[in-house]
Parts: sequence; structure tokens; C-alpha cells
Amino acid sequence: MRGVATEEHVPHTMSRMGDVLAGFHAAWEFESDSVLIRYERGIRTPKLFQALGERRVPYEAIAGVTLTPGRRGRTVALRIEPRPGADPLLEAAAGQLKEGGDPYRLVLPAERETLAEYYGDELRSQLTESGPAEEFLVGAPEVPLQFKAYDAKATFDGNVVRFRWFWTGASSAKWKAGDQSFPVAELGGVEWRSPEVFEGHLRLLRRDCGDGQPAQADQDPAAVVFGLGYGPVHESLPFAAAVLFAVRQKGAVAAVSAGAPRRDPADIAERIRHLGELHEAGLVTDEEFSSKKAELLAEL
Repeated sequence: MRGVATEEHVPHTMSRMGDVLAGFHAAWEFESDSVLIRYERGIRTPKLFQALGERRVPYEAIAGVTLTPGRRGRTVALRIEPRPGADPLLEAAAGQLKEGGDPYRLVLPAERETLAEYYGDELRSQLTESGPAEEFLVGAPEVPLQFKAYDAKATFDGNVVRFRWFWTGASSAKWKAGDQSFPVAELGGVEWRSPEVFEGHLRLLRRDCGDGQPAQADQDPAAVVFGLGYGPVHESLPFAAAVLFAVRQKGAVAAVSAGAPRRDPADIAERIRHLGELHEAGLVTDEEFSSKKAELLAEL
């Protein structure tokens, strides 16, 4: 019989299968060689968690565990720190997930801090690996997957990524190129820019692209553009993670980071000028303007 951990029930060892530590939006079930994270399906649960359903995290994929106080002292957060390169979801996200959308963060009431600390210590005692992982150790979201971007419908069946353009959103360059199909074997990685920031997109990085890919996602037939209500995190990120996992499984080159390709200085100046116009018109916030401007300048 599985035991749900409470202050009155503290197990003698975490190696006993079935012990469960329940928090807000998720519960961690401790197995002999892994932690099974089960996410709730409720209206208050982040949509990304609901989309993931559950995730099994082998101990060999974990670099460490932290326990930190929550807001106003009412909660505590126990967090698994995966090894770099161990999880395709975090690799695709490239640090863009907000704290509330972190699938490795378990939030509990403050009165359960002692229990959380106990499990954190027990979990640390199981860890033997550190440093970057040579391969993905956490599974990818199951295929088939699909989502609607602003300019296309993207689908992935495990072997081929397909983009079908929308006439209301796709640029003339994409219309001229026609609907696209990308076998996984031809890809080197993915570039995911969160839809919650300016110029969010999903770009497929092709292995053999001698002339390079267009700098702007709206001109690149290998990219789809997000926008308000399009390509939400809970749909586009699992999609990107599944593609990245398949690329690695096919023995392709390692994923390229989310940094955009370097641009011509004149192009960057034009983009900054356009960004300034959007800022003056009130279509871009001060924070978005500063962040994107710094991002563009860094590409020089």
C-alpha cells in the first residue's frame, strides 16, 4: 500500500517504493531508482503541467536538490536540479520557463518544511552523478503532437515535422516556399523562443544548410512564428522537446542553443529602429523593449 507522507508518517528509508510527497499541483512518488512526478489536472494547475501528465526522473539525471522558502513565508519549494543535457524539455526551454511553470519545483505548505527537508536529504543521498549528461535521461512528450502558430499549423509524428501555412499569417516568402516537411534525420536541433516574449517562435535547425537560414523567423520556411494566443508554452514547448529528443535519438548533431544567428549590423539597426517605433506606440512594454534591444545588440 502506498503511503502519502505527512508529518505523522515519516518513512525510515526512501528506497521503499511507493512513498509519496504531495504538494500543490503535483506529487512526487519515490521509487528505487527514480522519482515519478504526477501532475494534477485542475483548473489552477499550470497548463504545461497538465500537458505533461507525469514524468519519470531517474536519479542519474539529478544533479542536486534545493529547498527554499516561498512567498510571504506561507510555502516552501522543494526543487530537483536536473543535470545539464538530461532533459529534452529543459534543453529546449533554454532557461525561458518562469518559476511557476518549472516542472521540477514542488510547492508545499510552510508547515511541511521539516518533511520536505527530510525528503530532500534522502534524495540527495541517492545521487551519484554530476556534470552534463551525455544523453537524454528523461523521456520526451509522446507523439503525435501539433499546435497552431500565428502563420502555420505544426505537426510532428515522431519522424517528420510538417508546417502548413495559414494564408492569414504566413509571409510571402513562406507562401512561395510552400508547405514544408522536415525529416528528423535532416535536423540538427531546435530553437524555441517563448511566446511570452517578443518575437517568439519555433525554428528547426537544419544540418545541411550551406547558405545559412534567414535571420528573421517570419521569413524562414523552417520556422513558425508565435503571437498572442498562438503557440502557447504548454503546446509549443513539448513539441520542441519531442523534436529535439528525436533528433538526438537519430544520432544527429547536438542541439544548438536558443541564440539567434548573427545578423548584419545594418539589419540589427533596422530591427532596433522598428522595435523603438513599437515601443513608442505602446505595443511593446519597457521591459520587452530593453530586453529585446540588449538581445539584438549582443548579436553584433
